[in-house]
Amino acid sequence: MNAIEMKEDLCKLAREVGADFVKTSIGVFAEGATVEDDRLMRETVGEDMGVKAAGGVRTYADAVAMISAGASRIGTSTAVAIIEGAP
Repeated sequence: MNAIEMKEDLCKLAREVGADFVKTSIGVFAEGATVEDDRLMRETVGEDMGVKAAGGVRTYADAVAMISAGASRIGTSTAVAIIEGAP
């Protein structure tokens, strides 16, 4: 089983047990959220579940990319910088 299949399986399990959200990363030990993971998770869980992009979202452009890919929430420690960077 490759990494993509594992992520899909974990998202499906989270949906089956009634989770409200799936989260891309904790952002501490790994690279954090990626657009590809957000898109994969959104496609896997559908529109009735939330997808939280966390870790690595540091700019307005990052936040927009994550939301465009399917994130319904953003987890970041740089929210003020993101807001200040908005056009």
